[in-house]
Amino acid sequence: MKIILFLFVVFIFALPAEAQCAMCRAVLESEQSGSAAKGINNGIMYLMIFPYLLVGTVGYLVYRNRQKTKR
Repeated sequence: MKIILFLFVVFIFALPAEAQCAMCRAVLESEQSGSAAKGINNGIMYLMIFPYLLVGTVGYLVYRNRQKTKR
């Protein structure tokens, strides 16, 4: 229960992160509208989701398997 509560708090209070390489930043900052920069940041965040989902799924499967062996 503590783990679930911890994960809930982490996901609720997570700060948005915006990161880019130096070359991408220079090109995107020169654009006036900023729509491409927002698209790049959203794409980066989208790509970051999958490693966390994969690790979380594997962790859950290991946890579930250990719970079965305890019974």
